[in-house]
Amino acid sequence: MLKVRDILAKCLAGNRLTLDEGITLLQEAGLHELGRAAQTVRAKLHPEGLVSFVIDRNINYTNVCWCGCKFCAFYRRPSDPDAYVLSVDEILAKVRELVDAGGTQLLIQGGLHPGLSLDYITTMFKAIKEHFEVQIHSLSPPEIADLAKKEGLSVQETLEVLRNAGLGSLPGGGAEILVDRVRRQVSPNKINWREWMNVMRTAHAMGMKSTATMMFGMVETVEERLLHLQRLRDLQDETGGFTAFISWTYQPANTALGGKSVTAVDYLRLLAVARLFLDNFPNLQASWVTQGPKIGQMALAFGANDFGGTMMEENVVRAAGAAFRIPLQDIVRIIQDAGYTPAQRTTLYKIIKIF
Repeated sequence: MLKVRDILAKCLAGNRLTLDEGITLLQEAGLHELGRAAQTVRAKLHPEGLVSFVIDRNINYTNVCWCGCKFCAFYRRPSDPDAYVLSVDEILAKVRELVDAGGTQLLIQGGLHPGLSLDYITTMFKAIKEHFEVQIHSLSPPEIADLAKKEGLSVQETLEVLRNAGLGSLPGGGAEILVDRVRRQVSPNKINWREWMNVMRTAHAMGMKSTATMMFGMVETVEERLLHLQRLRDLQDETGGFTAFISWTYQPANTALGGKSVTAVDYLRLLAVARLFLDNFPNLQASWVTQGPKIGQMALAFGANDFGGTMMEENVVRAAGAAFRIPLQDIVRIIQDAGYTPAQRTTLYKIIKIF
């Protein structure tokens, strides 16, 4: 335990943790001491005592996907009876509901549909921007890479077309674990970790911001979880383009991979270690969508300073058995009950309303 205390003391003195030190913390540190240390770091980064959130909607424009990831319960084949592709009018109706609710962020993602072109996406984005003032925070790196390949364009050329159509920033989806041993086992058809990084590096170089994510609890080792964090930290050193880190736990229901979910304690431990290890990330989001409101609230005591989005609609995690919903007024109350001041933000973390 002396080694753990020395590592925590090093971190709290403002020194960067090594990969091995992060592994030691995740394996050996006590839950409460991890939480205390993470909160100390959080308080230094965010002394104002705010917990932010964004009013958003997650629109899945199609559930058709050729990738066939073993951890995914959402995707369908083109011939499946419940396969769908949303029309632009259907998407605009969903955006109208978001705007009427005071929302500012659109998280638009879908499967890798073999029949959808870049023109489908740009038509959708242009229609949204023509009618509404919202941030299109959309398309994960696998979607960008897939569109580029189908159109015979580079990643940068694809991003330029999308940005001209209205794309504002990128979500960090499709990262799962940024280690190819894991990816070959659970998503062998998806882009590898370097390709995921290349999309983000390219977007950041163009001035576009993004989030970074991690889904854990599948087949990865503790060491691979920390390697994922180190690779994100390295790219953030290089570009400074990540606005936040979001982690969540694998949901096994209805998936080909199966298995069991890791515990809420595992989630809180990882979150706290991420707050200590990712010293160049300004924001950490709580994942109430997979953990539920109580653990989401507890995450605010383990380094998270942001409660994510209100998520008017969510389909991917729900397909795997997690169906938590929290109304806006309950998010405000949860944050207040945890001792913080709730604040609505934009995608890029500009505070627009304090409750």
